[in-house]
Amino acid sequence: MKNKPNQTKFLKFHKGRNKGFSTKRLKLIYGNYGLRSINNGFLNFKQVESARKSLVHNFGKNIKILIRIFPDKTLTKKPLEVRMGKGKGSPFDWVSVIKPGIIIFEVICLDFELVKKSFFFASQKLPIMTEIYYE
Repeated sequence: MKNKPNQTKFLKFHKGRNKGFSTKRLKLIYGNYGLRSINNGFLNFKQVESARKSLVHNFGKNIKILIRIFPDKTLTKKPLEVRMGKGKGSPFDWVSVIKPGIIIFEVICLDFELVKKSFFFASQKLPIMTEIYYE
């Protein structure tokens, strides 16, 4: 997984408001278990990669793990001790916007106890609250 997109139309984005429930990425497409978000927030590449490594460590290499989010929004920040004005700051991080209901990871696995344990350890790496989703 890359930590930023190859090309975007604009480099800097409006902040926006992250409220309400998600209308997309609500159903499982590839796997039979998923890790779904309960609250909203931002996830950057390091957090997603840390959770993915935790899943690989617990599942082993034979289980297929699918990542359904991608960091495609920039956050900007001005340097320390700089006066107000003179434009927007430079980009410092790429994040993916998380709303309640979005499925973050999917796995194809038959053992529910293994999935429960692995998703618990992966959710400890993320700054948002999550739950196990299955159909």
